[in-house]
Amino acid sequence: MTRTWHLIVAGWLACFAAGFAPAVQAQTAAMPLAQARDLLARIQDAAKRHSFKGSFVVSAGGRVSGSRVTHYCEGDQQYERIDSLDGEPRHVLRHNDWIHTVWPANRTALVERRAAVTAFPSLLQGDGGDVAAHYGLHPAGVDRVAGLEAQVLRLQPLDPYRYGLRLWSEKATGLLLRAEVLGAGDEVLETAAFTELTLDAKTKPREIQQAIKALDGYRVVRAPSQATRLEDEGWSLRISIPGFRQVGCIKRPRDLSVPAADGAGAQMIQSVWSDGLATVSVFIEPFDADRHRRELQTTLGATHTLMHRVGTWWVTVMGDVPPVTLKQFAHSLERVR
Repeated sequence: MTRTWHLIVAGWLACFAAGFAPAVQAQTAAMPLAQARDLLARIQDAAKRHSFKGSFVVSAGGRVSGSRVTHYCEGDQQYERIDSLDGEPRHVLRHNDWIHTVWPANRTALVERRAAVTAFPSLLQGDGGDVAAHYGLHPAGVDRVAGLEAQVLRLQPLDPYRYGLRLWSEKATGLLLRAEVLGAGDEVLETAAFTELTLDAKTKPREIQQAIKALDGYRVVRAPSQATRLEDEGWSLRISIPGFRQVGCIKRPRDLSVPAADGAGAQMIQSVWSDGLATVSVFIEPFDADRHRRELQTTLGATHTLMHRVGTWWVTVMGDVPPVTLKQFAHSLERVR
């Protein structure tokens, strides 16, 4: 659930108390499908209906980073600011699906529009798909996170194509407070949690609106994108991966620092696939010997990345899924025209 970045504000958060032992009971029978769907929908809805302020930390692959988040809801309008607390100063400003990522040190801002913004503490990707058909949901007791009482849930994958999850949902609102991504042996691959949180904070959307407008003197880079379909770009997946479906596909300039020229040579395709929780992004661009020197596979926490050449194209597949799933995506992708 990175992400995967591939989304800038996405990520799993972590708490670090030494010797921490969650109050998780022995696994019980899975919830009925209807109850499981309702519970996941409640967690998702909470992130859209409640204003909050807090601090969180992300831990994956031995790396830990902290951020502070301010999130305001006014009717159907969503405003958010996320400030990094480690490394190079950076803040992300969001109004609905418009994202401004700002680096104050070099006075640069990236402006882009993402049709389906999913960032912690949201949970489901796209419309959520049929998550309950691929994961068993098990109640796992109660616990406290950031001083708030939470219901603990275990999501057990029903096949080897996805990781398990453990979720802490605030009892009164359903807001996701903590999440863990679990490997096949129940080892924790990534963790994410609020370390302090104020729920239903007083809304001050003007703070974020003013910050978005205060970019005088910045080099503003806009990331134009065009909605498309993988098939319309001459590609297809030869083998479908159980539970995953395409939830978005865009074509955008490969190098944002250079104005896009006409023709496919300046374009990169990004196709996003999801089972409702886990996400896989497929990036396709023309092969460039100066940029693409060798095929590569990397791992950071639960996120795996695989880069390889397909004819005259360079393909990068990235996702918060087991390696077997990523390889199936990579090997099933084929050029059809």
